[in-house]
Amino acid sequence: MEVKTTLPEIFDEFGEARQQGFLAVKEMKKNGQPVVGVYCTFMPEELVLAAGAIQISLCSTSDETIPDAEEDLPRNLCPLIKSSYGFGKTDKCPYFYFSDLVVGETTCDGKKKMYEYMAGFKDLYLMQLPHNRDTVASKQLWYSELVAFKEKLEDYFDVTVTEDAIRQAIHLKNRERIAKQNFYRLGQLNPPAIAGSEIFKVMYGAQYKFDKEEIITTLEETTAKVKAQYLAGLRLDDKPRILVTGSPIGGVTEKVIRAIEENGAIVVAFENCTVAKAVEKLVDETQPDVYQALTDKYLQIGCACMSNNQPRKELLSQMIDDYQVDGVIDMVLQNCIPFSVESLQIKRYLQEEKQTPYMYLETDYSTADVEQINTRVAAFIEMLAVTV
Repeated sequence: MEVKTTLPEIFDEFGEARQQGFLAVKEMKKNGQPVVGVYCTFMPEELVLAAGAIQISLCSTSDETIPDAEEDLPRNLCPLIKSSYGFGKTDKCPYFYFSDLVVGETTCDGKKKMYEYMAGFKDLYLMQLPHNRDTVASKQLWYSELVAFKEKLEDYFDVTVTEDAIRQAIHLKNRERIAKQNFYRLGQLNPPAIAGSEIFKVMYGAQYKFDKEEIITTLEETTAKVKAQYLAGLRLDDKPRILVTGSPIGGVTEKVIRAIEENGAIVVAFENCTVAKAVEKLVDETQPDVYQALTDKYLQIGCACMSNNQPRKELLSQMIDDYQVDGVIDMVLQNCIPFSVESLQIKRYLQEEKQTPYMYLETDYSTADVEQINTRVAAFIEMLAVTV
């Protein structure tokens, strides 16, 4: 195998990881490797690893299969839900095909009902997320869901999941999170070291590399290379610094990143699921109860699907300061009710508490609105350039 040594080569390798991962998963399946497919960062990978399986992110970011999904689902449904269902229904997602078990989650009513249909053609296990993260009852519910999921994995794969195995998996995942943090925090450098599109390419591609030790090593080496080149004077031009928040981003919605960086600004931070939202907080390895440690970590993911989303505000506040952000773009998928309704709270918080310019940007999985996005983003950046 050719070793990638330059940063462009490394970034491109991460960018191609999703396609290359198809062959890797096929080979692992031939060798008897259990595979669990998921759609959401709430899913506790530590338990999957402790069961001797690998966890993979399933296809859900393209409009390719939406027409097939709309044969069964309402047209006015979130494109992420329709895309997820369509890829599963048509078997056009190799990761879905090779998954022994798909694990869903009740992040919204649309996904919850969609999973009922998906269970008709795939072995599916549904985890019940609480509506509120702070109450005793909510914490007890998620604790019991984690235990039940562990038992499901034991029964489904005919294995025993020990607490020692869970502790080892927690330690490994924490190491991976720290490596990811150190990489995407390169965005804190001012002037910038690399473009936001490159940060996102690496973080998105890391989901489709399945050897954790390899992921950690590659991320550490890449971070070191970027820092070395930065210290040697290789830096990007100083531009308005944008933080992207909102719905999960990837695939077609990367048009938002391109619109920002092709119109005179640079994305320095992503609060979305793929980058910081699920990575910033580690699992407490000193907690005697491994299920309590996992409960405490995963319930603090600042997703709009839960009420009292203070963790999202706290993370945004910290990132605005740490990344020296000039403006925030809230990318929300059409008919993504949790994030679209929460957007007013985020706007008020950022403008009143952080004095940070904010733009709400609604889109879907088509390319029909690219010019409109470019026009709106360009105007927002022009406004920032005047005030920065």
